[in-house]
Amino acid sequence: MLTDVFAKNIGFIIIGAILIYLVCKGLQLQNTVVEGLTGNSDGTDTSTISPTAGIAGTATNYAAAIKANFVKAQDELLIDKYRKDYEQVLINMDDYISMMMLKQILSMNEGGSGEINTKSMERLNLFRQTKETLNTTMKFLDTQ
Repeated sequence: MLTDVFAKNIGFIIIGAILIYLVCKGLQLQNTVVEGLTGNSDGTDTSTISPTAGIAGTATNYAAAIKANFVKAQDELLIDKYRKDYEQVLINMDDYISMMMLKQILSMNEGGSGEINTKSMERLNLFRQTKETLNTTMKFLDTQ
């Protein structure tokens, strides 16, 4: 009778170990399949290619990684579908920046210290740079 209980316990332990092994193998297979579906078709990870590892020797890989990132961003943005929305965002942002520039100019102290006016001018310059960036972005959007 004691040997029957001992045999059952050993059987449960063996079955439990087999089940744990199968579950672990199943999770490993799942991880491999998911990683295989999200990775590149050639198996290289283009997001970690460094241009400093022999600059001339890896230029082709580096260019391919940049192109892959460009295509990924292009797929996410769907420019053909949302072009009008993106253009409207850029136009509205340009108008907003212009309004902020006017507000900044009107808030400058005409007789104040140079430090206060210098900070205001720095902000104006930042607004100008932002407007240039918006224009560059609009030109890029028009080429897509």
